[in-house]
Amino acid sequence: MYWIPLFELLESRGFTVLLVNVRHVKNVPGRKSDVLDCQWLQQLMTCGPLQGAFRPANAVCALRSLWRQRGMLLKSQGRHVQHMQNALTQTNIRLTNVISGVAGETGQKILRTIVAGERDGQVLAAMKNARIRASRGEIAESLQSNWRAEHLFALKQALAMFDFIGTQLAECDREIGQQMQSLQTHDGEPAKGKKHGRARNAPKFDLRTQLFRMCGVDLTRIDGIDATTALAVVSETGADMSRFATAGHFTSWPSLCPGTKITGGKVMSGKTKRVANRAAQALRLAATALRSSKSALGAYFRRMCARMDKPKAVTAAAHRLARLIYTMLTKGEEYTDQGQDHYEERYRERVLRQLAQRAEKMGMKPVASENPA
Repeated sequence: MYWIPLFELLESRGFTVLLVNVRHVKNVPGRKSDVLDCQWLQQLMTCGPLQGAFRPANAVCALRSLWRQRGMLLKSQGRHVQHMQNALTQTNIRLTNVISGVAGETGQKILRTIVAGERDGQVLAAMKNARIRASRGEIAESLQSNWRAEHLFALKQALAMFDFIGTQLAECDREIGQQMQSLQTHDGEPAKGKKHGRARNAPKFDLRTQLFRMCGVDLTRIDGIDATTALAVVSETGADMSRFATAGHFTSWPSLCPGTKITGGKVMSGKTKRVANRAAQALRLAATALRSSKSALGAYFRRMCARMDKPKAVTAAAHRLARLIYTMLTKGEEYTDQGQDHYEERYRERVLRQLAQRAEKMGMKPVASENPA
């Protein structure tokens, strides 16, 4: 990251700065040495083979930095949740056996009451939410503890750090909301569609409406993509797709396309290049959520899983999600799901057409069975 301050300084002074991929410099034949590295770059730039890597506008870079900061805070908060669980385990409290986690509503009520000095299991069990299946007796039994002071002190400090990072997250969310308002170029609100549940770690403001006013389309209409996933992608690329000539260029940037390792005209490997791209990570997580979806994208993902191993199927589904996002942002069209039945019917027609072509080449003619099995 040492190039970032110099890049921003030169850009602020009116220079057109290009961030060049080091592979493009390495693969050019010619004389090169570390002493004359700057002269070599100047010569290549004069000849014109170097191209600048993608970097969004300054306002989008600010949003990207804030969103990455928020992700770092969430990871730090998750570590303190583990610290709370460790402190409970050392005091012989098995609270996670009866509730989903200590970061939820019931878990937080019980932990804060324990830190305040309450030791009666029945009193603590009475704080459970009505949706919890475990009975009060089961929760009270899991709260039998030795109540050692050092472990309770560790629990108190972990809870304090959890609350502190919560305040930091709220402040970060306010900054993200203000930055998204400065990027708004459209008016109105997204049309009512399928209901999306609010994720536990999502920002508290209306993120879906802010994204619609920023992009002009509702990206959450795509199956598998919620508001946080859409913001993770848009914060990395921005809503302006003019830097990418085609959808293939856009999907190649996060390395969601097959590799092209070819030697002597023979394809040696089509393995996807490994890169640390946050947009690709978000799209892969969204693709994984399509496994039980009753949509056309869900049917596509399940068919890919049947044809290949799951990591490749996840990459293929993420590639399709990226193409849909590019199409929506460039053409301004809303996505409409045709359903898994429509996808399966189109797949059946495609298979029958291919079988008919193969039969014609072999001098045969397929005949439909009157009593299909």
